[in-house]
Amino acid sequence: MSKEKPIIFSIDDDLQVLRSLKRDLRNTYKQEYRIISTESANEGLDALLELKKKGEVVALFISDQRMPEMLGVDFLEKAKEIFPKAKRVLLTAYSDTDAAIKAINEVQLDYYLMKPWDPPEERLYPMLNDLLDDWQAEYKPEFQGIKVLGYQYSPKSHKVKDFLAGNLRPYQWLDVESNPRAEEMLALHQLERKHLPVVVFEDGTYLSDPSLQDIAGRVGLNSTAQSDMYDVVIIGAGPAGLAAAVYGGSEGLKTLLIEKRAPGGQAGTSSRIENYLGFPKGLSGADLARRAITQATRFGIEFLSPQEVVDIDVTGNYKRITLEDGSQINSKSVIITTGVDYRRLPSEGVDQYTGAGVYYGAATTEAFSCKEKEVYIVGGGNSAGQGAVYLSKYAKQVTILIRRENLKSSMSSYLVDQIAAIDNITVQGKRQIVKACGEENRLKRLVLQNLEDKSTYEVPADALFIFIGARPVTEWLSEEKIFRNQKGFLETGKELYRYDNFAKTWKRDREPFLLETCQPGIFAAGDVRAGAMNRVASAVGEGAMAIKFVHEYLAEI
Repeated sequence: MSKEKPIIFSIDDDLQVLRSLKRDLRNTYKQEYRIISTESANEGLDALLELKKKGEVVALFISDQRMPEMLGVDFLEKAKEIFPKAKRVLLTAYSDTDAAIKAINEVQLDYYLMKPWDPPEERLYPMLNDLLDDWQAEYKPEFQGIKVLGYQYSPKSHKVKDFLAGNLRPYQWLDVESNPRAEEMLALHQLERKHLPVVVFEDGTYLSDPSLQDIAGRVGLNSTAQSDMYDVVIIGAGPAGLAAAVYGGSEGLKTLLIEKRAPGGQAGTSSRIENYLGFPKGLSGADLARRAITQATRFGIEFLSPQEVVDIDVTGNYKRITLEDGSQINSKSVIITTGVDYRRLPSEGVDQYTGAGVYYGAATTEAFSCKEKEVYIVGGGNSAGQGAVYLSKYAKQVTILIRRENLKSSMSSYLVDQIAAIDNITVQGKRQIVKACGEENRLKRLVLQNLEDKSTYEVPADALFIFIGARPVTEWLSEEKIFRNQKGFLETGKELYRYDNFAKTWKRDREPFLLETCQPGIFAAGDVRAGAMNRVASAVGEGAMAIKFVHEYLAEI
């Protein structure tokens, strides 16, 4: 049944009267309302609790007065506790009119209706129409979808929100410290604050303090491979990995894409990418990821998320991929597109408040919580600039801290110009964070240093967003198996000849392909590759190019 329609709930222990009432209600109101009826008061109250858990809403109660389990007035009082804004009508015989009038005065009954009500066009519908019109005037539909209950400054809550947002699953955030609805939902599900965070699904079921894998299974994501062998496995669903998946699927390869968090990679967290070809008005990283995943799955690729790869072994022409849960996948070829991650800020106190006022990326996830607050950003690249522009729509003040004098040497000019035109963004050059300070397990202040005169000073800070550097996500790979440079980026192509032990690993008569690592059939594309251009468009190009080399490699084996 659709939850878009509010409910008219009727109850009477006399089945004949109940059928007549239900028939008359359906004749007039079935287009706009769901008509639900019951003959038992206790069963009715149980049903109302279940409806409440599922996010349903009752517009109107109609209850008979004389019922064996309880009086109608008592039922309506209990029903009011569950749906306090619903209108309440009492069905009475002539002998019960005194009780009905008393109920109007004592328990704020909206109306009493005499039995029989024939003809309904005169004695039923006009009165109900007035009540329903009054209810509709005040009714605001509740969010229909996933609800996340938790503490705003809880790393666990942030992790859940960031996962849902990154995987493009809409949700409503309810902070237990500021939103009465959160406490109401905890009580409804008989939960306590120690169970937080709680994820309540559209069907009324919930998970308390869940793992990301638990949530993934409930929102339709898959973390288990369906086949024993693939033509190509792509590790990392950033722009390069998504492009490889699209081309692999479209060209008939049995393709598996694995992502440990959410599609889009670092680009997926960007609030606005304005220099990507074909989108003159720009698009968000989330929108780009959504389009790409839709396109790839349309071509029949398999997508695992959240799932993390921890190792790759090579046996002959086959690659055995080990996942975090211990399961293994076999593939003829592999494309590593794990990209880069933000470097950790080593300043004192930052790790202590990560997820509780300190965030890496995550500007789109936490922006609304920064409304009218003091926000600081560390970083001078495009991601920092895009985050600052987005956060400025909510925050009272956004301050960008950089070690250099200004942004011109590290940020695209279009972003520098945008930032200069926004009144509540300031840029402070020659600054660094010395210490993050907090109270009640959340960030409250920052100690900053002026790099020119080495002086330090303290500023109030509600949130700190960190966008510094590019650390390749390669720590899971054995250096003996896959060569990487001093900064951790994967070496490919002719650059491999610089390594003394390359000849011991490479046993092919040909040279490595342009994107091929020191292991034949294992390729690297996008930002994780040494020498990459660190642009979304170039990552997409390399992902597509990698599939060309996969075809050439597969033709050899």
